[in-house]
Amino acid sequence: MNRPPAGGTASAGGAHRVLVLATHNAHKVRELRAILAEADALGPLEVVGASELGVAAPLEDGLTFQENALLKARFVAQATGLAAVGDDSGLCVAALGGAPGVFSARWAGGHGDDAANLALLLDQLRDVPEKGRAAWFECAAVLALPGGGEHAATGRMEGRLAYEPRGAGGFGYDPILIPDGFNVTSAELEPGQKNAISHRGKAFRTLAPAIRALWC
Repeated sequence: MNRPPAGGTASAGGAHRVLVLATHNAHKVRELRAILAEADALGPLEVVGASELGVAAPLEDGLTFQENALLKARFVAQATGLAAVGDDSGLCVAALGGAPGVFSARWAGGHGDDAANLALLLDQLRDVPEKGRAAWFECAAVLALPGGGEHAATGRMEGRLAYEPRGAGGFGYDPILIPDGFNVTSAELEPGQKNAISHRGKAFRTLAPAIRALWC
């Protein structure tokens, strides 16, 4: 896909505007599109992932979710000249002092190896009883504008850890996090159910007015 110009391109139906999601994770792009659509934030915006524009992933060397979300949003906004949303999220386990946290995607060493990350984490917690398996998903999201200006939001989903992966939906640690008030994992929820209570859903719904302002 060719990079659109910073101001969008004119079309018969009016201005064509693009919002770039600063991620190369296709699962996340689909999920965020759905969340923003449900929040009525998209309007005429075309939402694309950074990889669709040929933008490389920046080095995520922040020590907090907020730092990583900000550096990704700024990097993509500067690289494309378009409004960009960066987010960083992960699983935080009380028994591990909040780890894996920002290291969630590479907990087992390689980046994005969900199966290895799950296996290692469950092995580390295999002797932890039910009462000690509290955990939560946390998300930080930042909208960065190419001409300057930033908006930030956060969200959390509290829960507890299952003893083995369950469910075929979602991605990452979804198969082992049982949200508070449920007896099923996040991966066993319907997409709409998950988005209604998830950390990303909460963060992006908070960010929705700023995104809506791009085209209103």
